[in-house]
Amino acid sequence: MSEKGTISINTENIFPIIKKFLYSDHEIFLRELVSNAVDATQKLKRLSSMGEIKEDLEGQDLKIEVSFDKKKKTITVSDKGIGMTADEIKKYINDIAFSGATDFLEKYKDEDAKEQIIGHFGLGFYSSFMVAEKVEIITKSYQEDSKAAKWECDGSTEFEISDAEKEERGTEIILHVAKDSEEFLDEFRLKGILDKYCKFLPVEIKFGTRNETVPDGKDDEGKEKTKSIEVDNIVNNPTPLWTKTPKDLKDEDYLNFYKELYPFSEEPLFWIHLNVDYPFNLTGVLYFPKIKNDFEVQKNKIQLYSRQVFITDEVKDVVPEFLMLLHGVIDSPDIPLNVSRSFLQADGNVKKINAHITKKVADKLGQLFKKDRGSFEEKWDDISIFVKYGMISEEKFYDKAKDFALLKNTDEKAFTLDEYKGQVEKTQTDKDKNLVYLYATDTNKQDSFIQSAKNKSYDVLVMDGAIDSHFINHMEQKLENTNMKRVDADTVDKLIDKDEKLESALTSEEEEKVKEIFTSAINNPAMNVQLESMSPDELPVTITQAEFMRRMKDMAATGGGMPMMGTMPDQHNVVINANHAVVAKILKSRGQDRKAALAKQAFDLALLSQNMLEGQDLTNFIRRSVDLAAE
Repeated sequence: MSEKGTISINTENIFPIIKKFLYSDHEIFLRELVSNAVDATQKLKRLSSMGEIKEDLEGQDLKIEVSFDKKKKTITVSDKGIGMTADEIKKYINDIAFSGATDFLEKYKDEDAKEQIIGHFGLGFYSSFMVAEKVEIITKSYQEDSKAAKWECDGSTEFEISDAEKEERGTEIILHVAKDSEEFLDEFRLKGILDKYCKFLPVEIKFGTRNETVPDGKDDEGKEKTKSIEVDNIVNNPTPLWTKTPKDLKDEDYLNFYKELYPFSEEPLFWIHLNVDYPFNLTGVLYFPKIKNDFEVQKNKIQLYSRQVFITDEVKDVVPEFLMLLHGVIDSPDIPLNVSRSFLQADGNVKKINAHITKKVADKLGQLFKKDRGSFEEKWDDISIFVKYGMISEEKFYDKAKDFALLKNTDEKAFTLDEYKGQVEKTQTDKDKNLVYLYATDTNKQDSFIQSAKNKSYDVLVMDGAIDSHFINHMEQKLENTNMKRVDADTVDKLIDKDEKLESALTSEEEEKVKEIFTSAINNPAMNVQLESMSPDELPVTITQAEFMRRMKDMAATGGGMPMMGTMPDQHNVVINANHAVVAKILKSRGQDRKAALAKQAFDLALLSQNMLEGQDLTNFIRRSVDLAAE
């Protein structure tokens, strides 16, 4: 036995769900009502352009007005758009989720209209019941001889439609605000919502009035007079910069728009104007801010719009992760939204848009590099964090960025990856003939190691950025036969293989004795003492840390690598220069105490050179220095 039927939905149960749970933020009610008013106005304009109405709209005031009355506890959104008849109210308001916009687009199939109409789900109006205990609609259709109608509902499934008195075409929606939502009966609260969601809607929005000083002829003495008049306070910019054609804009326009978006921010470095109509629609402007190494800069600075309606600043699916530090605006009607237009829904278009933005950014940076390398190098400290992050996280971006990504050395000279390879491939190799890129993460702290390398005509890169520890690892994976070594990871002669080897000035017995003296004087198992035959011009004692150990700790500190490495005790190598005069003096000194004091002094000097000497050890060093100087 089988049976077919229709699932019945109880409106008594579904209506409260729509009212209370469809939208995550109650303040969205104003966005929805104003968006509906914009749609009504855009429909009217569209019908006029198609000759469907005889009325000439040229010069007419088509502003949308938002007002509130604290005494009456009402918020009103009114427009001078297409309006509705009583039958249309029944069709579009009473039939939940029957979208007037969808019906309009079906009737007037036109791509231009699709771009102008905002709403598609037909649920936005009901967001008003999140804050209102009763809602009234007073409306009059644009159609000739149509009568004004009034619709009332107290939030239940019952409504009343009656005749109304209204002379002008358009719609007024009056919300009688509930007690628990009286926070919205406040000028600054409403203005804040309009600024957030409606700042760039394509129809002027009036919210109150303001005084403006205007010329008022001349007085008896011929001096100019002025007077104060009340004018509409327009709270939005109906034609934001991203809706305009790039060729019609100047640098000043982009900078002024940036100030409009971020009033207290420093000027951006440059920007990218997005303007795509195939295979998806996408417009917008992305700005590169000045952030240098401050990787903790606030994200969520890119605003996502759909047909100029603000949706969210959570754009991690649309914008690649490495570009989340950019500022600006993206507007696309093709980005899928949930039914409340509050969140993104992942689909193929989102991935395509993400890939397109990555390509556009890479192309723009490549153009800037080729057009004016000098200017690009000046900006590198500000943009390097974007480029390096992108090269680590996006394979396609790496393929483009490797041609303009820069490496800077301690002499502040900049090289592309290929240029730097040519710079060092004949002089900096290890015993296996792999290239060795020496780098410093703190040029002040590692200065003695840098000078030692430069004295041997080796080059040292500066890698002191917020994500350079990760970038270094990525470079080793990408660059063939290349190893990255921090300049203090070992003595230079061990990092870079040399044909000439220095002989030790000490016998094997003397070397063993020196090792015993230093090991005893240091008395720290985390310090591994070893001797090397180095130039007498090098320091008597050098403290290094194994590249692997140090790199893992650096990555753990910046959120990568193995977390346990960040808590492991430091292990260091104490390299004694067997050819230094100080070491010879220690050996010749009389008495074990004297030998230990000199060895500890040389070791503490090595610690001091790297800012590793502190507390009681520093105090003891100072006292010992005074005693030795007094001898």
